[in-house]
Amino acid sequence: MIRLTTTEVRSGFADILNRVAYRGERIVLHRRGKDVAALIPVEDLALLEELEDRLDVEEGEKALAEAEAKGEKPVPWEQAKKDLGL
Repeated sequence: MIRLTTTEVRSGFADILNRVAYRGERIVLHRRGKDVAALIPVEDLALLEELEDRLDVEEGEKALAEAEAKGEKPVPWEQAKKDLGL
């Protein structure tokens, strides 16, 4: 992984973007010595989002199992939206 200052990225943005898009490089941007953002290939982003979704499903299934074990009944989504004023 490459670490560049925001100034370096700003001055060579097109080249850096190509490195990420076509070579699959991951670049961490830092400002005043502190990491502030990262440029990653869109495929990496899709993978991260898929992993997040899987974790969310696992947590939801766990919460439902715990509620069922306690004899609690889940609140239907439509009712939850109504209760929250959505």
